[in-house]
This record gives sequence, C-alpha cells and structure tokens, in this order.
Amino acid sequence: MRLKRSLYCAQALQIGEVVTVSGWVAKRRDLGSLLFLDLRDRSGIIQLAFDDQTDKEVFSLAAGVRSEYVVSAKGVIRERESKNPELPTGNVEVYVSDFEILAAADTPPFEITDDTNAKRELRLKYRYLDLRRPMMQRNIRMRHEIAKAARDFFDSEGFYEIETPTLIRSTPEGARDYIVPSRVHPGSFYALPQSPQLYKQLLMVAGIDKYVQLARCYRDEDLRADRQPEFTQIDMEMSFVDQEDLLNTGERFMKSLFSRVMGIDLPDFPRMTFADSMRLYGTDKPDIRFGMTICDVSEQVKDSAFPVFADTVQSGGMVGGLVAEGGFAKLSRKEIDKLTEFVRGIGARGLAWVRLGEEGTTASFAKFMTPEELQALCDQMGAKKGDVILFVADKKSKAQSVLGSLRLELAKKLEIKREGFAFLWITEMPFFEWDEESESWLAMHHPFTAPLPECVPYLHTDPGNVRATSYDMVVNGTELCSGSMRITDSKLQKEIFDSLGISDEEAHEKFGYLLDAYRFAAPPHGGFGLGLDRLAMIMTGSDSLQDVVAFPKVQNASELMTMCPAPVDEKQLEELALDIRVKEEE
Repeated sequence: MRLKRSLYCAQALQIGEVVTVSGWVAKRRDLGSLLFLDLRDRSGIIQLAFDDQTDKEVFSLAAGVRSEYVVSAKGVIRERESKNPELPTGNVEVYVSDFEILAAADTPPFEITDDTNAKRELRLKYRYLDLRRPMMQRNIRMRHEIAKAARDFFDSEGFYEIETPTLIRSTPEGARDYIVPSRVHPGSFYALPQSPQLYKQLLMVAGIDKYVQLARCYRDEDLRADRQPEFTQIDMEMSFVDQEDLLNTGERFMKSLFSRVMGIDLPDFPRMTFADSMRLYGTDKPDIRFGMTICDVSEQVKDSAFPVFADTVQSGGMVGGLVAEGGFAKLSRKEIDKLTEFVRGIGARGLAWVRLGEEGTTASFAKFMTPEELQALCDQMGAKKGDVILFVADKKSKAQSVLGSLRLELAKKLEIKREGFAFLWITEMPFFEWDEESESWLAMHHPFTAPLPECVPYLHTDPGNVRATSYDMVVNGTELCSGSMRITDSKLQKEIFDSLGISDEEAHEKFGYLLDAYRFAAPPHGGFGLGLDRLAMIMTGSDSLQDVVAFPKVQNASELMTMCPAPVDEKQLEELALDIRVKEEE
C-alpha cells in the first residue's frame, strides 16, 4: 500500500487541504472527460473527482474500477460544483492526484445501499457485505457507544467489571439450556449460561459489593424480532441496598446513556405495579406513548340481556373494552371483521363492537340492550360521536392479554403517532406463575427472588397472590431490564423451594454451592440484567435485533453465512463418547 490514509472520508475536511482517503467504491459516474467515484468507509462518503487534466495513468486506473473495489486516493479538498445536500460531505470533493487500487471485487449479489431491496436472507448470507451499508455501520457504531457508555458509567459508580464462566453447570432458568459435552468427563455436560445469575450472587457473598459485566447469555428458545439465542446483557449486582437503590441506579444509567449517546434528556421514569399495568394495558410491557387504556365494564354488564357478556361475568370472567377515538372513519364493518379475525388468531372467541356515527349509534349486540342502556355503556367508557368501542369477553387474564394486543393493532390501524422514548418501571411482579402443562406453580423470575414481606404468609395458602421484589424496565412496549432483590434467609429460601415442589435433595443437587455459600453469611443484595441488543435496537430505531447484532441467527437458530449448526465428524463424536441418534418424525 503506497498511499497511507490520513483521515476518514467524513471527517472534517478543509478546502485546500491535501488528504489521503481509503475505502470502498460505492458509486461510479463516467462522463467521458470527467470521472467521479463515491468513496465509502465506516464514517461516510466523499466524492473523488478526476478529469482530463489529471495524470493520464491515474485517470486510466480510476476508469477501470467498479463498485466495491477497495482503493486509496490522494488529492486536494475543493468545493463541489454540484453539491449534494443529503451528504454531510456533499459540499466538497477530493480532486485526485494519486490513486491506488488495493483490491478488486466481483459484482456483489445485491446493491450496498440503505434502500436495497434484497431479501433479508440474501443479506444475511453475505453478512459482511450487508454490514458495509451505511445504516449498518451506524448501528454497529452506536452499539459500541452504548457499551462504552455502560462501562464508563458503572466504573464511575464504583463497580468492578468481572467475567463469569461460559461453561457452567446446568441450572433451570425457564428456557432450555444449550449443553456442551465434556471430553474429559464422558457422559457429563456443561451448559452455556442463560445469565450469570448465581455467579453474581456468589460475588456478593465474596464481598465484591458492586459487580458489572457485559455478559454473553444463551437461551434455546423460539426466536422472534426482539430475541436471539445468544445475546449480550449489561449485568449488575449490588450489596447492602434495597429495591429503591437498584431502581435509582438503573434510571441514572439510562439517563446518562441517552444524554451521552443521543443528546436526549430523559424525564423521571414513572412506576406502575404489574397489576395496574395488566388492568390498564393488558401487558406487563406497555407502550405508554399513547392512551387507549382498557376499561373493565364487567360490573355494568353483569345483568345484561346479552348472554356473551352476562355469562362471562357470572362465570368469573371479565368484559373489557377499548375506545378507538375517531375510529368511525377508519374502522368500517369490514375492518372490524379483520380485527375480529386478528383476536381469534390470538385465542379470543370474538369481538363485540359499538360504532358512534353522526347519524346514530350501531352495535353488534344492539338487540340485547335498550338505547338508554347502550348510551349509558358508551358514557361509562367516555366514548363520543366519531368513536368506535371494541369489547372482549373472556376469563380475566385472557381478556386483558387480548385487549393489550388489540390496543397495539388499533394504534397501527388508526396511524397513532408513537414518537420519542417513554420509559417506566413495572414493579411488584407475581412471584409464581401457573404452568398448565405441569399443573404446578413455577417461579416467574427465579427461585432466589425475594417475595414482598407482606406476601410471605401466602406462600403455601395462596401462591397466586404472592408478589415479588422484582421489577422490569420498559420502553415503548419493549422490556429492557429485569431484576430483583435476592433471598438471603435460609429459612425463607426453604419455604420457596417447598412452594415450588423442590425437595432438599433436589435443591442441594442443583444449587448446593450457593446454599453452602449462604451458610457463611450473605449481605442483602440485588441487581438486574439489561438487554444490550434490545437497547441498541430501540436507540437505533431498528425493527429487529438482526440489525444491531453483527452476525445474527435467523428464526430456526441457524446462521446463514457460515451455515451453522452443522454436523461434526465421527472422530470428534468418538472423543466425546457420543453416539448420535436422530429422532424420527412421527
């Protein structure tokens, strides 16, 4: 390489300055006696200019390049005759006096631009090309800035960054473990950590006091837009604190991060209990950038002549509704039919509706109510002319969940603006959740979460009424962070295990090392894990984690570029004392 780069393409460029820039050719425009190349590196794009006054060898060399060639160019910065306001460097160009081709490129399988129409699968197959796109470069840069800001913040708060093992003992944490066979111990397996949970608690027993880690975590679960099988968590734990200290630390970190990386000053985070979140929004991760909260009208319709409403309430269920303000113009009967199919697709039996037009009110159940009763119901919900009300009747948990999903679907249909970043804390999460498959109570977070003191008496008599000292940080309908205070009292821990049906023998088999550590006194402690990938997705405005993870997996947990997972050869299996038997499809 003869020409040594002196600065990046989009750095501050002074007219008259002689510079050397290097990168990939993004675009080529040959006008005969004039030649222009757009040169791209991770900072952005600068135009290279050549004309018939340029050295003939240089001009000839530049005329031979194509898209994605790697080149270096030396020249003087001058003002462009035809400016490009869409580029930060669109007012200037490099008038090239020396030029070097560093590497030729085949024709890429898709155009390396932000507005490419290439399918995602093709872009993931050639991920190294996809990452050249300016949008992806910006995303990767912001992810780096988030990680750097996290390290700086927690360092300033006195946290030690400590790495915990990635080959650990398998422990149940909700999702399936990825397991790793041991060659040295045939028949035994490591697991990849779903989180550093137990290790960070042991660090508190060890007197570390404040721990943080940008931890790699692994969960073998079904994927979606905001989930990957391997992900990064900003993981922290603190000693001699209570829940208020933990929430304050998390909130101060987020305010510091957004101010530093995006120049945004976040307001204080509101707080909402899990029960209120479900009651108002039908989800534990509500998007509070718009209203349209759930209205429970069970009491008002319990004696209704409409059997769907009355029977649901009499059987202990709920009738709830949403008011779509101004929805009359956009939610025709045909659109309501589509919404009915939508809720049926997520488990509802159907939708009841009321449309309040200028010429009168119509309802799917109008024949079961007098006009006065129908008007009273609309008044109860605060509906007015031009609105539409949609009702769901089902058992309470199902009705709330369906209405929560319907609320988001309505926001799309009505084109409700959802801008900015709306954070909140969800507190007092349920300690247990009922598992239909096993017909038993399971820990909603993990079995070392401390219950609220006033809920301890319900551990054996009413598990569904036990709330935990756990909390989630939510922004724009996405859960970013989950954490809790931990149990350090051995008697209470045993009660929790008993409630979960975990015997003393099973507890010591799975968690003996932590329980033994607690015998030597553990400080009160708690912490949280904050999803770095999801945070980057939110801050970059991306729709998928695939846009902020360098080499992501697709929905079936495979990576299209390297084509993993893949079989291994027989010799490797023999060394691991493994015999593979593929389960036949039924």
